Amino acid sequence: MNVDILLYDGFDELDAIGPYEVFDYALGYAVEDDAGTGTGDNAGDERAGRVRYVTLDERETVTASHGTRVGVDGVLPDPGADDAPDLLVVPGGGWSARDEAASAWAEAQKGDVPRALAAHHAAGTRIASVCTGSMLLAEAGVTDGRRAVTHASALGELRESDAEVIDARVVDDGDLLSAGGVTSGIDLALYLVEHEFGAATADRVATVIEYERRYEVA
Repeated sequence: MNVDILLYDGFDELDAIGPYEVFDYALGYAVEDDAGTGTGDNAGDERAGRVRYVTLDERETVTASHGTRVGVDGVLPDPGADDAPDLLVVPGGGWSARDEAASAWAEAQKGDVPRALAAHHAAGTRIASVCTGSMLLAEAGVTDGRRAVTHASALGELRESDAEVIDARVVDDGDLLSAGGVTSGIDLALYLVEHEFGAATADRVATVIEYERRYEVA
């Protein structure tokens, strides 16, 4: 399971870092659980995939909405490339504030991120959004006629697009998944881990991060 998390200046820290930590643990634990070792040491070379922070352009760091500088692992591959992700995660951030310099709103106006999301969706990449990352998908036309959710502050705008807004913490619409506000991204990631690697691995990750799962998936 190869996961790329698409970063841009002004993304909300927890939208990206929460799912990253879940997937990072899971990709190590899944190998152990399959082998029946359960050692708790996932620092070895054998993993069930990768998780990376990526951007659309070459750069070393991205500055998140609260000022955290996050290192970047690489550039988002083109759809269909050998290293293209199985799952592309899109965080939100700063949408309602309409920050024109660094936010999901700014990226929607620039258009590069929505175009990349549309291209990956058309190529069959599974996409998951957290918080107002859904609004970038709406801008790309990915949520047109699809079931989706976003942060409470942007539900009206999502409803005004062609998306079918669902009242749930996490919405699974097949190749398109979405989560509500901030911490719901952790629930989304655990839900995907359970489907990919089984309940035991998902529960193990939830235990190690001391997170009480919420099962509001529609």
